[in-house]
Amino acid sequence: MTRTTAREIAIQMSFAAAAGRLEPEALMEDFFSEEHYGSLGAEHEIFSERPDKKQMDYIRRLTLLTAENCSEIDGFIERYSKGWKPERISKTALSVLRCAICEILYMDDIPNSAAINEAVELDKGYDEPDTVAFVNGVLGGFMRGEFSCGPGEKAEPAAPAEEEAAPGAKAEKETVPSAEDTGTEEAADK
Repeated sequence: MTRTTAREIAIQMSFAAAAGRLEPEALMEDFFSEEHYGSLGAEHEIFSERPDKKQMDYIRRLTLLTAENCSEIDGFIERYSKGWKPERISKTALSVLRCAICEILYMDDIPNSAAINEAVELDKGYDEPDTVAFVNGVLGGFMRGEFSCGPGEKAEPAAPAEEEAAPGAKAEKETVPSAEDTGTEEAADK
């Protein structure tokens, strides 16, 4: 199983956890039971292989961190969702954004560029192109707004206003290309 597949499973776990039927730990315990997980392989190829210990640790960590920090992460999404009302954001796009921002803020072992690129690529499998562009635009705006760096430099936390400091924000990470570099200018206008 690749990290991309593990990330997609974590996004699905975060989606289900946000629905609130079960606490994230109980949800994962039920989902990854031998019987349940074994039955999913026929439904979708991402479930054809069981996560190994390292992948399971990653899925668990991302799912739990996303749930624990959901309010803060949602605040960033709302701040950088210029022109999009929260109810307009698809639940899938919201889960993708939450996981990507969580990886950027709380998972030092994941490069920012990997979190962003994987989020955009995974969202292409679930949402329409305008929503994918929106996801890219929100993540780009988040990086430009919360981290300061020039092209090719390592990201440094921006000097935030005292009230807007992002607790636990990581430094020395790569940044997302500007909207001009990615051809997603329309994402910033949504």
